[in-house]
Amino acid sequence: MLEIHKGGETWSVAGAAAASMTVLRPPPASGQSPRELVRAALEAPYRFEPLRRALTPDDHIAIALDADLPHAAELLTGVLEHLESAGIAMEAVTVITPSGSRQGWIDELPEGFDAITAETHDPADRKKLAYLASTKAGRRVYLNRTLVQADFTIVLSGRRFDPAYGYAGGELALYPNLSDEEARAANAGPFTKQEPWDGREESREVAWLLGTPFLVQIIEGEDDDIFEVVAGLMESSDEAQRRQDAAWKWSIPEKADAVIAMLGGDPDRLTFLDFAKAAACAARAVKKGGRIALVTTAAPPLGEAAEWIRALDEPKAPLARLMKEKPADWAACKLWCSAAAHASLFLASNYPDDLVEEMFATPLHSSAELQRLIGSAGAVVVLHDAHKAKVQAPS
Repeated sequence: MLEIHKGGETWSVAGAAAASMTVLRPPPASGQSPRELVRAALEAPYRFEPLRRALTPDDHIAIALDADLPHAAELLTGVLEHLESAGIAMEAVTVITPSGSRQGWIDELPEGFDAITAETHDPADRKKLAYLASTKAGRRVYLNRTLVQADFTIVLSGRRFDPAYGYAGGELALYPNLSDEEARAANAGPFTKQEPWDGREESREVAWLLGTPFLVQIIEGEDDDIFEVVAGLMESSDEAQRRQDAAWKWSIPEKADAVIAMLGGDPDRLTFLDFAKAAACAARAVKKGGRIALVTTAAPPLGEAAEWIRALDEPKAPLARLMKEKPADWAACKLWCSAAAHASLFLASNYPDDLVEEMFATPLHSSAELQRLIGSAGAVVVLHDAHKAKVQAPS
């Protein structure tokens, strides 16, 4: 018997007598608070000494913050406390977030840290950009001016699977995230390719040109837990990727007839891209023509490309239009359409039924409906927090 927690409800489902049910989820979190995990990682970075030994009290620090992380304020507090232990005044710290990021973290910082400067990066404001250098390929790199002028840069970012680059976080949180509009557009993504491309090489080159930033990389756990923090110089990026894979890259011996993909955590933090990533993850685990049930309590706003889906006659991403207009949510559109073309989608969410149907999915309202969906399946796979995971299965 499988229990699925959907908001205040608990759905209980079981496979048919002859069915096999495989449940995939990450290892349990350590039980330490996000703040404790950050402080411990800064005291014992990967192949490096405690961060404070690389700092002087006169340093001006720039922190590139992934504000979309769960517990962003608590994670940042752990970094700020470590900086204080090195004699860094909070007036010398600027926290930079990408344009469009959540800003609630500012009000959640403890008293005593209100002297930091909070800056939202604007890729269109030339006054807030500075020329850094040219890459080996000849690209002129413009980065956030505060980053370029800082004595020391810290990147506090989440490690995630990414539809454009394969992996997100680390050096990619600097470039192209905090670059100019031209670079961001050039790195917007492989609109016509089926698999992600590895743009990390250029991002790493830019990070070296900036002067070897210090990475604090967050690996999320199930729901809104923090599983692990990996800190260190650039060589820690590969180590964090390895640990990300260990927690969230799963293998199954054969594809299933039906997949239940759950999206946990705070529903207000979920985006339609998370929905699409969960659907794409489930599609890699299910047979062609199989069934995918996405279960969540969220109903995030739809972006430009997601709205296009509602006007489509069939679940085929409009690649030519994506390439021409380059909407910010291009990946969500592409991933969702690909999953809907591969399998039958069923969605338990807070969206109205008519919107779900326009998205090439069937609304799910109860555990009884979910039970009927998987009841005749010979093999069922259950994915916890499928939007964070990647499944490998034989073709």
